[in-house]
Amino acid sequence: MKTLPALLVALLALVSTFSGTAAADQGKPNIVVILVDDMGFSDIGCYGSEIPTPHLDALAAGGLKFTQFYNTGRCCPTRAALLTGLYSHQTGVGHMVEDNHLPGYEGRLNDRCMTIAEVLRPAGYFTIMSGKWHVGQAQGCVPWTRGFDRSLNAAAGGFYFPDSPRTDLFLNGTKIGRRGGGVPEQWYATDLWTDFGIKFIDEALAAKKPFYLHLCHNAPHFPLQAPAEEIAKFRGQYKAGWDKLRELRHAKQKELGVVDKAWPLAPRPDEVKAWESLSLAEQDRFDQLMAIYAACVAHMDAAVGRLVAALKERGVLDNTLIFFLSDNGANAESGPAGKLEGDTPGDVRSNVFVGQSWATLSNTPFRRYKHFNHEGGIATPLIIHWPAQIKTPGEWRQQPGHLVDIMATCVEVAGAKYPAEFNGHAIQPMEGRSLVPALANKPIEREALYWEHEGNAAVRAGDWKLVRLGTGGAWELYNLKTDRTELHNVAAQEAARAQELAAKWEAWAKRANVVPSPFGKAKGRGKSADAVP
Repeated sequence: MKTLPALLVALLALVSTFSGTAAADQGKPNIVVILVDDMGFSDIGCYGSEIPTPHLDALAAGGLKFTQFYNTGRCCPTRAALLTGLYSHQTGVGHMVEDNHLPGYEGRLNDRCMTIAEVLRPAGYFTIMSGKWHVGQAQGCVPWTRGFDRSLNAAAGGFYFPDSPRTDLFLNGTKIGRRGGGVPEQWYATDLWTDFGIKFIDEALAAKKPFYLHLCHNAPHFPLQAPAEEIAKFRGQYKAGWDKLRELRHAKQKELGVVDKAWPLAPRPDEVKAWESLSLAEQDRFDQLMAIYAACVAHMDAAVGRLVAALKERGVLDNTLIFFLSDNGANAESGPAGKLEGDTPGDVRSNVFVGQSWATLSNTPFRRYKHFNHEGGIATPLIIHWPAQIKTPGEWRQQPGHLVDIMATCVEVAGAKYPAEFNGHAIQPMEGRSLVPALANKPIEREALYWEHEGNAAVRAGDWKLVRLGTGGAWELYNLKTDRTELHNVAAQEAARAQELAAKWEAWAKRANVVPSPFGKAKGRGKSADAVP
């Protein structure tokens, strides 16, 4: 009789260890942020795409999908804002990673901000970074000194295979080049980041700690590259062209509830030719471009599926909070024609940009692209999956949110403390709001959301959005409740409201180090309505 309780205790301990849930605090969720690169608003199935993304669709069906979530419209600023919960200029990364010797444009995370990893680690978290970093590594800002216990990273992106000239990997602070340190001889970046994310999760579970994984994919950023057999699966599927496919995506979006049925599809920009006007050879070339892009997206989806399966196998999926989003809208760089260079487009020696014409499809139903602060530049899909806490899986959430909100959400769910001082430096207060109320479909209270990039600018308060194209552009005003595709500028009719929002933006710009800026009228993008230099 005396041995039975002891046996039960031993069995319970064994089950706890085997399941991987023996964290120091069972109530703390694991947290995973998955950030993809240059993917448009409508490029996954549950947001309207014809590209097969069954794993992300399943994640969305078991979680929540946000219709009005925002990034900053560009790579480095998004990563800085996501990591810190501050607007990017407050972190010193108001543009890219060059140092412009201005407070908002130092090109690296400054000492007046903290990363999510630096905030969560004192709360008992095992912190992991895997993938593209791009917030100032050349200037000494690196994952292993900004709170991450484990990391496999590249300073920036722009590669998929180890023989790319841009490849240099860093494993836990050691430069390993293209291979070594347990990295296989041959790899594809989407799989490499995922495999090491899972490897580091196993280390966290062995340490009996909850984990935070910051997983940043290169895909689907240029130069677009993917395994040849995967590209072949999509060859010929895009000969319907962007005009027809935009209509199909928009119809699917309305059916799914991604967009309001009253919002019209933004018109095709003048720079993008009508598909039917192209020669058969031109259509074939564009089909090949989009096949490579679709292969990158589909492979990324499969990698997400492997990560989710690994979490489930380890018994930790139910209490893991997963965020999935993109760093900016679709990329129109290289113009309407895109680029298709190399003997075998899509391989490591090729140079492929999807271009403005297909980016117009990717951003369905919105206008403009990466770089800009119109909806096509800053709207991202957001999927949140957390079975232990989401009581109404599969629903849409209409609450406007911004990636600065992810820090505040992590702090709340982890029971962490966001300090006023760190390492002897005063830390700026968080700008974001926790998304936890939205999980229960309650409002997120805030005054406004703000943007600026290369002179493009915007502010959103409630349903009203004021947006500007380039430093010298005129302010445009839209009611996003009735006109989210930004087709009816009411700045003249609502002059007082436009002036009020412009004053809000100016006050924020001064407070958040947007000004002084290195971008004058000649440097701001937006020379014409939708042209991309």
